[in-house]
Amino acid sequence: MKKIVIIYYSRSGNTAEMAKLIAEGARSVDGVHTDIFSVADIDAKKMLEYDGIILGSPTYYGSMAYEIKKLIDESVAFHGKLDGKVGAAFTSAANIGGGNETTILDMLNAMLIHGMVIQGNAKGDHYGPVSVGKPDERVKKQCNELGQRTAALVLKIA
Repeated sequence: MKKIVIIYYSRSGNTAEMAKLIAEGARSVDGVHTDIFSVADIDAKKMLEYDGIILGSPTYYGSMAYEIKKLIDESVAFHGKLDGKVGAAFTSAANIGGGNETTILDMLNAMLIHGMVIQGNAKGDHYGPVSVGKPDERVKKQCNELGQRTAALVLKIA
């Protein structure tokens, strides 16, 4: 069985809700086990045990929260060992133009530097789901689809 981990930081609860929705989507795919952790409850080395890694952060000043950046910085200790794993990202923000895409791209850039495989979405939020405030029906659908798409890609390449 292939394994996906969803790691998130959430202060308001919006990013946590998104993480749960993504987990539901991933869990709907047979052959994939999905774990979900607040970043405070997981050590960076734990990422080595998974075939897919999905990171979620609120948007702070156009980038990820310190807690997620710290996790990424700690992953430098095992640089190259995430090579070939599947990666994805999502964010929540207070504003439409508050740096949502730059936040996701910052997380995806770190994954690409690790050699991870990223799949975009031609139909929805191209880089990953973005919620402005509390997740609405559109965001809920995008989160579910991200979980499903990530799980399907893990099964194809892991």
